[in-house]
Amino acid sequence: MKILLVEDEEGLIITLTDRLRSENFDVKTAADGEAGLSLALTESFDLIILDVMLPKKNGLDVCRDLRQKGISTPVLMLTARGETIDKVLGLKLGADDYLTKPFEVIELLARIEALLRRSPNTNYNSTEGFRFGDVSVDFKRAEVVKNNQMVELSAMEFKLLHFLIENRGAVHSRNKLLDEVWGYDAMPSTRTVDVHVAWLRQKLETNPRHPHFIQTVHGFGYKFKDE
Repeated sequence: MKILLVEDEEGLIITLTDRLRSENFDVKTAADGEAGLSLALTESFDLIILDVMLPKKNGLDVCRDLRQKGISTPVLMLTARGETIDKVLGLKLGADDYLTKPFEVIELLARIEALLRRSPNTNYNSTEGFRFGDVSVDFKRAEVVKNNQMVELSAMEFKLLHFLIENRGAVHSRNKLLDEVWGYDAMPSTRTVDVHVAWLRQKLETNPRHPHFIQTVHGFGYKFKDE
């Protein structure tokens, strides 16, 4: 399970990160709201722990922006003692739960487990589907959704995306992609691979000119970033 912790208190970052990792969670951290929002939009997480009081962009605004962009990842907000308005606003803006500081880590863990049990996103990355950033891929239906909008892919674009996701982390030469996706009997050029990769980036990446997921490995080929 992968958790994003957005918190600016250094001591709490260290404490929570160490404890969550000891519970076998993969933890990424951000120390301000802008960095946290950027990570949440470009990477796939099972849960986001989001402090309300953050530099650059407060947690309420981050939560609102995530929901407006179609990110349905469960959000657990951390609020200051007695700040009832923060709790109410957080829930209205799309947070799934809140915890008041100071808190016992054991209670945080219990709330995390409860949220993950209820979340339809949990264990989504499987043989049936995969989620990255704000994109969901349904392998069985051959459907791709980005920001809650269906994305039209050609058959070859989908086959290429499927292959890259299934073999994420590995670098594939253009010739290997031609063999695996187009087939040994097909006669396209390696330029065909470049064109299809460019189309996928244009349709799926937040910034196609600087892709986060479908990456070029200069001198070798392409890979899907394994995160």
